Amino acid sequence: MQQPKTVAIIGTGMIASSMAVLCAGHGLRACVLSRGEASTARCLETIRAAFRQMEAQSLLTRAQSEICETYIRFTSSYADLADAEIAFECIVEDIDKKHEVYRALEQNCPALRAICSVSSSIVPNVLAQGMEKYGDRIIVTHPFNPAHMVPYFELCAADATADGVVEYVMSVLSALGRKPVLLKKPTPGFIGNRLQFALLREAISLVESGVADPRDVDACLQYSFCPRYTSIGIFEHFDNGGLELCSTVCSNLFPILSDEKTVPAMMRELMDRGDLGVKTGKGFYDWRSTDMEAYAARVSEPYWKFCRWDYPDTPDSAE
Repeated sequence: MQQPKTVAIIGTGMIASSMAVLCAGHGLRACVLSRGEASTARCLETIRAAFRQMEAQSLLTRAQSEICETYIRFTSSYADLADAEIAFECIVEDIDKKHEVYRALEQNCPALRAICSVSSSIVPNVLAQGMEKYGDRIIVTHPFNPAHMVPYFELCAADATADGVVEYVMSVLSALGRKPVLLKKPTPGFIGNRLQFALLREAISLVESGVADPRDVDACLQYSFCPRYTSIGIFEHFDNGGLELCSTVCSNLFPILSDEKTVPAMMRELMDRGDLGVKTGKGFYDWRSTDMEAYAARVSEPYWKFCRWDYPDTPDSAE
């Protein structure tokens, strides 16, 4: 499918900034709706910081970064989004505020083919409820932050989603180097957080039961099976190992795995002490003497390979 010339991005937070980097880095014009000058300044600072990081990885030059920046516009008026063909709604998880955005898009964007909410908790049927014109074009496109580095997107359509909308969004995201997956039906946490928090629950259970401490558990993840799953999937792995063996291990382990239904006691105790993680200096780990720049580099390192794009080599023609 033909790619959109203009992408509307509603919001100026981390995901919105990251989406602007992603679009501009692929030569798509990103028009970012901002509430005012302060929000614009913060968003632009985040965008420029992302490009500086990419320069440091030799993914592009400063001149290319400056070219990419010409593909990003800021506005406080929905009228300036009139030629957008796709919109990414990246605002707070407040359904009334989201509906205000959708109504404004309905009134100002005649060319809009899809409205993509990055919501992590509101199902698409609720998002589309009450929309008069574009209710059949609203879907969830849940990314992992930062969206320009982490390629996975979880898509979920509403019951009323029109034919072709999901296919169009998937084609746009695929052209941006993303790996979109379409859920057959909505579920809390989608796929990624369901898996991640199931793993967290068992990790905490191992610590609470005295089997290991957090550093031991993290070492297991880093140096045993997690690296495997960067190149193959879990179903691939267990098919390869054989379902007879897998079935035996399921029979032995499933009865003793954690089935905690609330916030684990260990986490509650940390929070009660005011140990909330990095922002307070302590959590599962003591962060007070940690080199946070080095930590941030470790967080980003596995994802730089997904940022090897064909960056634009000429400024936006409308610049």
